[in-house]
Amino acid sequence: MKPANAFLIPEEQVFSGALSCRGCGWSLLARHLSSLLGPNTVYVLPASCFSIISGPYPLNELKASVVHTLFAAAPATATGVRAALDRQGKKDTTVCIMAGDGGTFDIGLQALSGAAARGENILYIVNDNGAYMNTGVQTSTATPYGAVTTTNPGGGYKKSWPKDLMGIIAAHHLPYAATCSLAFLEDFRAKVKRARDTEGFRLLMIDGPCPPGHKIEPGDSIHIARLAVETRLFPLYEIERQRYRLSYKPEAYLPVEECLKRQGRFRHLFQAENKPMLEDIQAHVDRYWNKLLALEEMAGGVAE
Repeated sequence: MKPANAFLIPEEQVFSGALSCRGCGWSLLARHLSSLLGPNTVYVLPASCFSIISGPYPLNELKASVVHTLFAAAPATATGVRAALDRQGKKDTTVCIMAGDGGTFDIGLQALSGAAARGENILYIVNDNGAYMNTGVQTSTATPYGAVTTTNPGGGYKKSWPKDLMGIIAAHHLPYAATCSLAFLEDFRAKVKRARDTEGFRLLMIDGPCPPGHKIEPGDSIHIARLAVETRLFPLYEIERQRYRLSYKPEAYLPVEECLKRQGRFRHLFQAENKPMLEDIQAHVDRYWNKLLALEEMAGGVAE
């Protein structure tokens, strides 16, 4: 068992107070991320929940420099910031993008791919909460199959599978990319340190609980995030230049329904006529997990 102070932050890099919803993953993410990156960091924020949470000028939740930019432009803006800092000899300053899945999977994908292909020295953080939460819970290509959103209401639930962002980013031969969960803080903080200390374009995809969008109680956020990992809906792994390594393997595989039944956005799946959809989701999760196991075996279980 971890001691009670295992995750105490020696010096907070966020100010007290935030404009987040109760139980929002963004606030916990920003708190731990900033504690590791420190004040010598420039954060680039496209339109997203966190661009609101961080506060309107002159307010700022983060004890560092913040640049707000357009939905599609975060990697391009960060590229310019990085070039300007390098020109001034400030190569030790971290440039970090904090974006949502809408600005990453969808609207910002082209700029993300360009920066990754160029090998820009940027750390990209994507908080994957599975929809455009800031503007009213509209469907994105990160939205899970079967989930209800305001643009897929009632019987119009999402009928396609979410985009495999990590597979896309792996194809860019990045020096480091990983998935993280706020329910596994030791793993999360270790991966942030690894990404911080790596040169080139790095990406961390975080499973971000969102009580309003996922239709859960705020106090259940971390429990739901843990269940997502334990059911393998959100596996934890690292990729180094297409070499995969699973960083957590559940001791017992829980069925996906253990996580889904606790989220209002999936309530309809538990009606008798929708049982085949639950079976499809379980089969999809099983296939992806087996794929990760095979990729890890091909890499010899060791990322280089």
